[in-house]
Amino acid sequence: MSDHHVLDDAHRHCQSLQDALDGFRRAGLDRLSRWGRELAAVLPAGGRLLAAGNGGSAAQAQHLTAELVGRYQQDRPAYSAIALHAESSSVTAIGNDYGFEHVFARQVGAHGRPGDVLVLLSTSGRSGNLISAAVAARAAGLRVWALTGPGPNPLADAAHDALCIDAPRAATVQEAHLVAVHLLCESFDASLTTDALLSRRTTRAPGGAAGRRAAAAARRRPQ
Repeated sequence: MSDHHVLDDAHRHCQSLQDALDGFRRAGLDRLSRWGRELAAVLPAGGRLLAAGNGGSAAQAQHLTAELVGRYQQDRPAYSAIALHAESSSVTAIGNDYGFEHVFARQVGAHGRPGDVLVLLSTSGRSGNLISAAVAARAAGLRVWALTGPGPNPLADAAHDALCIDAPRAATVQEAHLVAVHLLCESFDASLTTDALLSRRTTRAPGGAAGRRAAAAARRRPQ
């Protein structure tokens, strides 16, 4: 293949990603912002995020959990997040004993608690082990979010909420998913900061703890 053809392919790849992100801006930004706010209410309260994917999507799911256990940009506390596919001994044991379709669902049963969040990533939206995990999570009271390729698809249908990337190639979908992971982390961190500011303002306000102490002192003064 000539350099000219390679360059043409590269331009088409970039154009495909740009087209996918244009659609993403219209349909996905509000959803990711909402997910970040919801996650900021779950994790600081002791909740947990579980994540899973297959192949390249597994790497991106683990990228998400790393940003939460470590940090995204600003320093903050560590939060509980587990990439289910990274549990290699559990995955192989469950796959050997129960079948590959159950490798994530059984771990959801072990680690998931009501109110936790499960994030599932799939370029096709048709991976049986992820669909089984979504079903198990919903039955256990977890909130299920899916990042998939073009919708509708079975995984998006099995989740409570889904962001479907309208792109013809799996590579483009994965690239858009990485943007989605980062935007979710940005919204999460921003929501934590907002909540902390509101908490401090409430504490200082007349109706907050300081105000209550002042009111109690006033009541104790002799009339």
